[in-house]
Amino acid sequence: MCGHSGHMTDTFQISPAARGLRRMLALPPRWIERLAGPAPQLDGRTLDPAVHLLVRANERLQATGKDGDLQHRRDGIRRSSRLIMPTLQGISVTNRTLPGPDGAIPVRVYRSHRSVGPLPVIVYFHGGGWVVGDLDSHDGSCRMLAGHSGAAVVSVDYRLAPEFPFPGPLDDAWAAFRYVFDHPGEFGGVPGLVAVMGDSAGANLAAAVCLRGRDDGPLPRAQILIYPATDLRMEQPSIDTFADGFLLTKADMIWYREQYLTDPAQMSDPLVSPLLAPDVSGLPPTQVWTAGFDPLRDEGARYAQRLQDAGVACRYTCLDDQVHGFFSMGVLPGGMTRVADICRSAGELVRSTHGTTRISSG
Repeated sequence: MCGHSGHMTDTFQISPAARGLRRMLALPPRWIERLAGPAPQLDGRTLDPAVHLLVRANERLQATGKDGDLQHRRDGIRRSSRLIMPTLQGISVTNRTLPGPDGAIPVRVYRSHRSVGPLPVIVYFHGGGWVVGDLDSHDGSCRMLAGHSGAAVVSVDYRLAPEFPFPGPLDDAWAAFRYVFDHPGEFGGVPGLVAVMGDSAGANLAAAVCLRGRDDGPLPRAQILIYPATDLRMEQPSIDTFADGFLLTKADMIWYREQYLTDPAQMSDPLVSPLLAPDVSGLPPTQVWTAGFDPLRDEGARYAQRLQDAGVACRYTCLDDQVHGFFSMGVLPGGMTRVADICRSAGELVRSTHGTTRISSG
């Protein structure tokens, strides 16, 4: 079976505003320093100058919403995603629903036009603190995932807090994964070859789905965790090191946690904080990606280390000069290449864990 029928050059749709932002971010570093000041240096790392400029611009525009107004934050992530993530063309996109524990769950199914035959399936859970984000905010990332992983992608529009606090979002994530696992043919998928992936809060859900699948079955074939939240106690050093000034702030994280959890005791539940699971053995092959300037960096690194110590095949990568959100920042210099590399790596992980059927991707 073949993931892609050949190599082709990607084509993207990008708005005039995004094109202008991309030109600004591609300025020489010395010009960027005049606009944004020197790039921060912390923990032996130096922030990419273009990322620094993007962070400063976001602060001035408050593009992602920084107050406690729920709708402002939800609108903000949609606006910013259109601005910072070009839209990959050549992808088949289908909206449908899956049965959920309390009604239908909207999903969006992606498949590259270059795909041939049955494919692995990656069930994707978007980030946004369990409170914001939707199918549209992560459309660009999921298009890239379908275009470069050699997999079909099912993006899940799980219910959001505070209207539906824990375990509502997780229940939807689990139900969506179970349905895709049980009905791979509906998605052009290979039976048994269904992985989970997510960013930030979505990576938290993916990790929790794997813990639940290990204990209750079925187990995802692999998990790909992009800057995951794994410890909602927020006790890791990077929480305070990067508490402010790098897009995701400690204050943001506290606010999101307050929306997601109805009882502080829930922070210690392994399905809320996977890092606190007493036993992480028996989990599927894993990739963990973090950013050097991210409050969540250390808990992602610690979770990867726990998996490795427990004998789980886990590869950990920290992009030292990036901030939280890089998987949706294709407008940065080298941004689409970086996203494509992660997507290819995710596809390779999913295919490499399949014993009998060889599936290749272009």
